[in-house]
Amino acid sequence: MFAFFYTLSIRFSVFLAHIVALFHPKTRKWVEGQEARGALSFRGDENSNALVVWIHAASLGEFEQGRPVIEALRNDYPQARIVLSFFSPSGYEIRKDYDQVDEVRYLPADTPRNVKRFLDEIRPDVALFIKYEFWYNYLHELKKRQIPTLLFSAIFRPNQLFFKPYGGFYRNMLFCFDKILVQNEASKQLLNSVGYSSVTVAGDTRLDRVVQIAKQAKRYPEIEAFKDTDPLLVIASAWPDDMEVLIPFLNQWDAPLKVIIAPHEINPEQIEQWQKALTKKSERFTVCSLQLGKEVSSLDTLHSPLDILFLDTIGMLASLFRYADFAYVGGAFKDGLHNTMEPAVFGIPIFFGQPYYKKFQEALDLLQLGGATTLSTTQEFTAAFTEVYQQLAIRQQKAAICYDYVQKNAGATAKVMDSLREWLPSRKF
Repeated sequence: MFAFFYTLSIRFSVFLAHIVALFHPKTRKWVEGQEARGALSFRGDENSNALVVWIHAASLGEFEQGRPVIEALRNDYPQARIVLSFFSPSGYEIRKDYDQVDEVRYLPADTPRNVKRFLDEIRPDVALFIKYEFWYNYLHELKKRQIPTLLFSAIFRPNQLFFKPYGGFYRNMLFCFDKILVQNEASKQLLNSVGYSSVTVAGDTRLDRVVQIAKQAKRYPEIEAFKDTDPLLVIASAWPDDMEVLIPFLNQWDAPLKVIIAPHEINPEQIEQWQKALTKKSERFTVCSLQLGKEVSSLDTLHSPLDILFLDTIGMLASLFRYADFAYVGGAFKDGLHNTMEPAVFGIPIFFGQPYYKKFQEALDLLQLGGATTLSTTQEFTAAFTEVYQQLAIRQQKAAICYDYVQKNAGATAKVMDSLREWLPSRKF
């Protein structure tokens, strides 16, 4: 009965999406992706009997979390065929040409017909889900077909439906996974409390990813010129709620400080509104780049009096933390905290809002250890930032806590691969 109403709700959601797509570009991309299903490119080639690994990521963030596992699979099983699926257009559109996999697809809506057709087409030998994504029909069909299914970098909380007395339908999905690798001991204990025992504490593969990013961080002469000898605050994934707190701080701050603001979504109109609200001189990065042209020897336009730089391009942010002395990570006032590990790996004191950070284990850990600070008002941020800005010893202590946390907790990818090898050696590859 529950399965019937679940599937009915999926079909109704797809129907609504077709209506919303008429005036919502992101939803339109999802609908178009659902309808554009071509044949797999690797069927019929000389390696058509090779091992097939299906990896599903909800969106871009989960992809980055699972990327170290994808690349480890490619390295250890070079002849394998890897199929990567996304639910969200934000993941698919940015990574549809990712060269470490053989196919990138939208995940078809979770109806029995779509599920059977999708699995018949890709014929996976093993299926991997990243962090979450609990699709009833997919999971039950994978179990029915006896396809080993793994969930990794998962994290669970007591308030989730799995652990409620009335959550039997959702609990049932947990038992479709052959193994679940979780981020922390608390998640393991929660799964054990409902009778699920095939669980291992393996940590978060996202830490492995940020370690990779730090090793490969690019240099940007424009940013070096902009920073010059001043301290640099990078505001990452800024939402309007974050800027309501930060703009008054920036307007009243009078000590040497350069600021880079990376909006969560690049919206020129929103950036222009923020620029008008700021009393200090600001500019968009692409405008500065156009002024400079291809020459990086004359970078005066990025020196004082320019105080604030808006990052209006994709792909730079993770490397920019190498130049930062402080980092503010947005999202915690409303949508949910974004990636604090990207600045932490470079050893930077971190600030973020509240209250929507508590489902992120690394944020809780860094707060407890003292490497991060949470706040709710301009006054709280000003006080916390002033202390770290003025007292070098405190800044260095917080920086060391953040760096050490990442280094000590990296290594989850190796544990995921160890679990996969329980199934892969007996498969064709």
